[in-house]
Parts: sequence; structure tokens; C-alpha cells
Amino acid sequence: MSEASTPKTPEEQTAGEAVTPNPAPSPVKPSRNGAATGLAAFALLIGLAGAAAGGWSLWQLQDMQRRDQQQAEDLQRTRDDSAKKVDELAQRLDSRLSALPSAAELDERRRLLANLQSDQQRMSQRLESVLDGSRQDWRLDEAEHLLRLATLRLSALQDVATAEALVLAADDILRDQDDPAAFAAREQLSRSLEALRTTARPDRVGLFLQLGALREQAATLNPLAPTFEGQGDVLSELAAEGDGSAWWSEWAKKLSDYFRIEFDADRNVRPLLSGQSLSQVRLSLSLALEQAQWAALHGQTGVYKQSLKQAEEILDAHFNLDNPDSRALRQRFGELADASVEVKVPDLSESIDALQAYLQRKQAQRRQGAAAAGEAQ
Repeated sequence: MSEASTPKTPEEQTAGEAVTPNPAPSPVKPSRNGAATGLAAFALLIGLAGAAAGGWSLWQLQDMQRRDQQQAEDLQRTRDDSAKKVDELAQRLDSRLSALPSAAELDERRRLLANLQSDQQRMSQRLESVLDGSRQDWRLDEAEHLLRLATLRLSALQDVATAEALVLAADDILRDQDDPAAFAAREQLSRSLEALRTTARPDRVGLFLQLGALREQAATLNPLAPTFEGQGDVLSELAAEGDGSAWWSEWAKKLSDYFRIEFDADRNVRPLLSGQSLSQVRLSLSLALEQAQWAALHGQTGVYKQSLKQAEEILDAHFNLDNPDSRALRQRFGELADASVEVKVPDLSESIDALQAYLQRKQAQRRQGAAAAGEAQ
């Protein structure tokens, strides 16, 4: 860019006017030519600097215009893209809104949903009632089974303690029902419980064990050999009549060590048992005691007394009562024969009848409730 084409700033114009106030040249003195030339160079430099500053300012202005234009284009492009996205989103929303049901359809669906929920709730209530009824039926059937089992224990084994526990368990089941209709059944069960609690309970297990101990003693019982304590035998008297020097007296004394003859003996001397005979007697005595054990457990008083009497007869017939073991067994047989083994058990049939009547009323009420629910549905 030349100096002629560069526009002059007001400062340059003022400087020029100040340098050349008059258009006509004046005569310059030779001594002032160097100062004028310096001033012109300085003014030229100032003009060049101003031109450079103006050019730089122009370039900055153009650059700012380019940036503004670029930003405007980017903003327009962003606006176009946003508008396009908004249009696409609006189209998708329109398509979704068009796919949505109408207000009438929504009301119909709400009504169907409400009906479905009510049906589901009603079905769940019926299912709970059915399951609850099934559980109650199972528990009540269990109570009836417990009563029948108690009756069987009383009739077969006369087991009062077990029967009492079974009846008490059945009463607990009725108590858990929390039903006022079960009052009559529970009242009858209470009567049966009190009857069982006041029933005499002999120690039949203890009798069984005692008879078992007596069986063990009878298996080791041995006969006692008879002994002669008297001195009135005939051979001894004959030997005492001589003076002791004769052969007869010596022979009679020796025989008296092996044979004794007593004419006034009042004891019944039984033959000694040995070998197979002793084993058979022991077996018979053991069988009689075993039968007494069975009778004690089952409460058979007649069989129990008859078995002990049979054991006493075997002991009296084959064993000498002078034997302390035989005498002790005989005494124990007499003591145990007076023991009570039979129990007069109460009758539980009325309790079973009361429970069955309650079960029938319960089932009838459940059937009526189910029929009413079906009619309401």
C-alpha cells in the first residue's frame, strides 16, 4: 500500500497543515534543511505507523466479521438441526398419541381392570376359606383319631397314662379351634379326663420286673439234701449196749455211719432232683412266672393269680421248704399274689360321640356357607 493511497488521519492532516501553512514555498535557509528532513521522516514514520494500525484494525474487523458469520452459520445450522429433531420428536409423539386408546377405551379398560381385581380378590378369599377349612378338618380328624387311639389303649392294654395324654391332646386341638360350638365336645372331654385322672394305676411294670427277677432266682434254685439231726437211731443204740470190745459193737457203729433207722420220724423226705428232672422243674416254674408277667401287663387278674398259684404248687411239690431260697421264693409268691393288676378303665365312647356330632355340625355349616357364597357370586 503506497503513501498516496493511504488515507490520512486527522493528526497527519493537522501535522501537514502545521508544516506547510502556506502553499507557496518560502526560501529556506541552508542551516534548517536537515531539521525539515528529519521532521518529514518522522511524519512519514508516524503515517506509516498509523497506516499499519489502520490495516491491523481493518484486519481485526474483517476477522471478527468472519467469526460472526461463522457463528451465525453454526447457530443457524444448530437451529435447523434442533428444529429437525423437534419435528421428528413431534412426529413420534403424534404416532404414539395416535396409538394410544381413546378416552372411551380407557374407561372400558379401567372398568375391566376393576372387575378383574374384584374377581381376583373374591377368588383369593374363597381359596383362603377353603384352605382354612381343610386345615380345620384335618385337625378335627386328628382329634377324633386321638380319641379312638386312647380307647384302644384302654381296652387292649389298660394304659391309663397314655390314654390321658391322648385325650388331653384332643382337647388342645378343640381349644385351638376357638369355636363356641365346640363347648359340648370339650365338656365331655373334660369329664373323660377327670375320670382318667381319678382311675387307680397299679404299677404293672414294677410287677413285671419283680416277676422277672424271681424267674432269674428260680432258674438257679437247687434242692437241699436232707440231714438227720436226731441220735435215736436203732443201730447207735445197739452199739451202745455192748462194751465196745465185741465185734458186733464195732460193726454196728460202722453201719450207723451209712444207715439210719428212725421209727418216730415225722418229716416228709422228698427224693433229690438232679439232671433232666431238675431242668424240667425249673422250666415249669419259669413258664408259670412268665405267664404271670404277661397277665400283669395286660391286667388279667385271674390269669395272674392262677399263674402264681401254679408256681407255688411247683415249688411245694419239688423243693424242700427248709431251703432258705425256696422259702424266700414261696413268701414272695404269696406277697405278689395279693397285688392288684386289673384297672377299671372309664368309657370314652361319649366323648367320641360328642366330637363326631361337632364335626357333623361343622361340615353342615361349611356347606351352607359355600352354597351362600356361590349364590352371591
